[in-house]
Amino acid sequence: MPIRRLPPETVNRIAAGEVVERPASAIKELVENALDAGATRVEIQADGGGLSRILIADDGHGMAADQLALAIERHATSKLEPDDAGDVDLLRISTLGFRGEALPSIGSVARLTITSRPKSGGDAHSITVDGGDQKPVSPAAFPGPHGARVEVRDLFYATPARLKFMKSERSEAMAISEEIKRQAMAHEAVAFTLDLDGRTTLRLPAEHPGDQGRLKRLAALLGRDFEANALLIDQERDGVRLSGYAGLPTYSRGNAAHQYLFVNGRPVRDRLLQGALRGAYADFLARDRHPAAVLFLDIDPLYVDVNVHPAKAEVRFRDPALVRGLIVGGLRHALAAAGHRASTTVADSVLAGFQAHAGAPAYSPSQPSAAGWSGWQGWAAPATQTAQVLPGLNERSARVEGWDQPHGTSIDPSPYPLEPNPVDFPLGAARAQLHGTYIVAQTRDGLVVVDQHAAHERLVYERMKVQMARGSVTRQALLTPEVVELDPSEAMRVVARAEELAELGLIVEAFGGGAVLVRETPALLGDTDVQGLIRDIADDLSEHGTALALTERLGEVCGTMACHGSVRAGRVLSAPEMNALLREMEATPHSGQCNHGRPTYVELKLADLERLFGRR
Repeated sequence: MPIRRLPPETVNRIAAGEVVERPASAIKELVENALDAGATRVEIQADGGGLSRILIADDGHGMAADQLALAIERHATSKLEPDDAGDVDLLRISTLGFRGEALPSIGSVARLTITSRPKSGGDAHSITVDGGDQKPVSPAAFPGPHGARVEVRDLFYATPARLKFMKSERSEAMAISEEIKRQAMAHEAVAFTLDLDGRTTLRLPAEHPGDQGRLKRLAALLGRDFEANALLIDQERDGVRLSGYAGLPTYSRGNAAHQYLFVNGRPVRDRLLQGALRGAYADFLARDRHPAAVLFLDIDPLYVDVNVHPAKAEVRFRDPALVRGLIVGGLRHALAAAGHRASTTVADSVLAGFQAHAGAPAYSPSQPSAAGWSGWQGWAAPATQTAQVLPGLNERSARVEGWDQPHGTSIDPSPYPLEPNPVDFPLGAARAQLHGTYIVAQTRDGLVVVDQHAAHERLVYERMKVQMARGSVTRQALLTPEVVELDPSEAMRVVARAEELAELGLIVEAFGGGAVLVRETPALLGDTDVQGLIRDIADDLSEHGTALALTERLGEVCGTMACHGSVRAGRVLSAPEMNALLREMEATPHSGQCNHGRPTYVELKLADLERLFGRR
């Protein structure tokens, strides 16, 4: 068949399939145009899930009459300027849009009307494109001193087949709302208003630029709980800056829907960034839990490629290892600075579980006290019970060989003398132990309940990590070196990281063109699946440039060892031991959650207790 040139209308409709996938993507392109135009206020209206009508109004610098006709031409844009030689630099893109495809693509599949008044002065004009059919520019009314109003009606009416793939109006409206939230997160100094089917669902005033204004904007979008449990992130390395907020590990979610990533103000979905976020929380969350985070990466446009896909939702970094290291390091630094802090939602969940007792009183003066309890003297062991101090801790099953102190894993209370006012410590003074599992402590303004096993498990785990960082990991030689067959490129990547893997206790070397010979493995892994381990490492190197599989497996083993070497539930602790545990928690980073992301303690303020009893 002969080769033919496609008509411009057909070309635009083909492009629309990539640029305008659904109403939310059309709104994304139009809002980014408004932001690039310097808008400080953006109003969005959508009816029928955006399929019936979309209206974007802004107060940007607007367009003159002679610019309107150019705006709807394919690959015509004001955001790229040629140099003296006539060349356009696609490596230094500082705007959100730059391809010049959005407006002609929308106009080819819908009824598009653009009305604008330039900031430089002059009358307002409008232009209409109806399914690719362009109307002449004409004078028009405009409500503001300058800016633009873009109205889209009957989206995809010119491509009926595309309409069959649209979801319900409610689903499309939710996608629109999510897109506006992302744009609002990245531009806290811009006011946003979203109306869906005539009902205002989002009204965000402009905030002061900076961390405080950004957190206020995030609180309006993600809730006050995120504001109360978010950690400030602000790190810079080699000219790349990471900022934003990340939630405490105990403020985790069941999916990754509350993870928002931005590169130079552009919302992106990038596997490298998502993998780095997962790696930063690997020590703190179970695999089925996900952190909540809003992270902003500012990088020289020369070192990031945003011209990967027409939707501009994917990016490529020139130095992905630098970016990943910055994210992991920055998040872990913030998590370490949080110390033993746990999320406020833990206490809220506890309060929600309390129920007022409406039956007969559990105690009356005429009845004897419960066994072992004195209202005047506190807890006293019954005469028939012999007090024991951490029984069984010196037994072999309760110790972790190579990691414990000479006296086992018991908490030595001697380094932690009680202060005159122990209730002034963050976790207070131990007052009782419940069911041999929970420590009840009194603080100056409330009480704290600690899960002794979960808390001590985290303390032991952190000690093990410190010892691993001080020296090389103990290795064990394989009786017979194992050969792992890989793709040649995968084998090359693994061998290239041999020194890094050796620091983690894994000794590998090249074995032919497409195989790796494994001579030694980390002793912590014991009898491990060498084939599966090397293949997982090859996958990690291919996707993230870092051997996550080995480090995560070592982390899991350390967690298991810490669990077996910790104070078990059901063991009676003395008052000095309980207070020693509390003091060590206060001095140990990440002690607010166990190795699986669950809280190790719950704090209730006195005001919370007063509300439980109707005093407030």
